[in-house]
Amino acid sequence: MSGGSYGLAQAARMEWIKLRSLRSTWWTLAVTAAGTVGIGLAVGLNSRNADADLTNNALAGVVPGLLLAGALGVLTMTGEYSSGTIRATLAVIPRRPLVLAAKAAVFGAVTLVVGELAAFTAFLAAAATVRHGIAAPALGDPGVLRAVVLSGAAFCLIGLLGLGLGAIIRYSAAAVGVLVAGVYVVAQVVGFLARDAAAYMPILILENSLSTTRPVTCGSDPSCPDFLSAWAGLGMLSLYAAIALAAGGWLLSKRNA
Repeated sequence: MSGGSYGLAQAARMEWIKLRSLRSTWWTLAVTAAGTVGIGLAVGLNSRNADADLTNNALAGVVPGLLLAGALGVLTMTGEYSSGTIRATLAVIPRRPLVLAAKAAVFGAVTLVVGELAAFTAFLAAAATVRHGIAAPALGDPGVLRAVVLSGAAFCLIGLLGLGLGAIIRYSAAAVGVLVAGVYVVAQVVGFLARDAAAYMPILILENSLSTTRPVTCGSDPSCPDFLSAWAGLGMLSLYAAIALAAGGWLLSKRNA
């Protein structure tokens, strides 16, 4: 089959073969899921406040898990540059944006499945180990299923953000550095300098919009922003990923391999 006759399905099949052949991919995903579940289990065992949002607490392991998902997204793209295989990939599929679209489709599907499995398992593990006379949350309780599903989806969206940054920057260490700064560090700086903008920072969206079962209120605290709703937060994370992928696809089509 010539490069010109490749479509998304064929390109995605090729990307799936590459992704599944790398042991490091599956080890990273396994560590990500295990860490998420382990933290959820620890939270369940140590929960003592019946008034707390136990679902939000059970999903605390998603926060560090996003770093690994995002870094894996970066390496999915930059790994081809460091190994030189990007030239072979682009020789087979000259339509460069199609290459990134295929990577995004395959990597996004994999991280979505892993993220949902990790989020549900972490929640169920925490719910099963709640002690001290506290009633365990259930998936049928108001807002719980939504919080678990959207937290799992965050793995996919931050992973795609990392993939886009990998395409933009092309160097693993630099791209991971930008990812960590953008997701984790900038939120603290913005929260200090611009209170209202802090609600739009990725990590705060996860902690205060996606994984909560009820709106986060700050009372009279003037430094606390008005956090986004769950669906607005999901839309904002999706927008970040879309912008990074669009910029990455444009640069991929303009630059030499």
